[in-house]
Amino acid sequence: MTHIQPRPIGSEGRKFWPPVDPVSYSSVEEERQHRKQRLAATFRLFGRYGFDQGLAGHVTARDPEHPDRFWINPLGQHFRTIRVSDLHLVDGDGTILQGDRAINQAGFTIHSAIHRARAEVVAAAHTHSTYGKAWSALGRLLNPLSQDAAAFYEDQVIFDPYSGVVLTEGEGERLVETLGDRKLAILKNHGLLTVGPTVEAAAWWFISADNAAHTQLLAEAAGQPQPIDHETALLTRSQVGTHQGGAYSFHPLWEWIVAAEPDLLD
Repeated sequence: MTHIQPRPIGSEGRKFWPPVDPVSYSSVEEERQHRKQRLAATFRLFGRYGFDQGLAGHVTARDPEHPDRFWINPLGQHFRTIRVSDLHLVDGDGTILQGDRAINQAGFTIHSAIHRARAEVVAAAHTHSTYGKAWSALGRLLNPLSQDAAAFYEDQVIFDPYSGVVLTEGEGERLVETLGDRKLAILKNHGLLTVGPTVEAAAWWFISADNAAHTQLLAEAAGQPQPIDHETALLTRSQVGTHQGGAYSFHPLWEWIVAAEPDLLD
């Protein structure tokens, strides 16, 4: 694995972490494998975070060769057991092209609408995480209470009202229209949904958004939180809320989970 080392800048010899260089691939097969490995790792991590709940939850990665197809988890398999070889490939019509199990119908409806409408989105993540569900019941946007939460400042929406399990194409399109070009949707009475131009970014935004929801619930239970002011929140979002930064934040989790559970790469 390639590690980016800090380099000195200025006469004082201070150090900073340079931007993550774009990953280059020698073939579309290599790029596909990269996405599938990160997707399998995402499920293992989500399982560790406790984001699994019965049959609910799905994360997808667009196929690099066929943009109208995406990889998704099979229905009923626990996140903490998913391997690269378990991922299913589905097309825009819902036909399973690779894999021998069913997939979550609501997952297909949501993700197919997102992948169809937003060409720049490679991955989307949605689970019924506890803090995400709790926050969604309030029907409010997350406030910039911390540096981490500021990553979502004016880059989030509320999807309202809740109208049952998302099973119809029209409901998927309504969600996409509401999401617009943002990276986080708070689905009222349902949970969180994040998107990104890489699997790494979408996964990190979900982990971070659930953490922000947890933090705000704790802060409001303890007293009267004092949000970051508008201008500073916008500045902070530009510093910590980029998709490149999100992907880089995912990297140590990737290294850890692969070392801890190498079978996910099978």
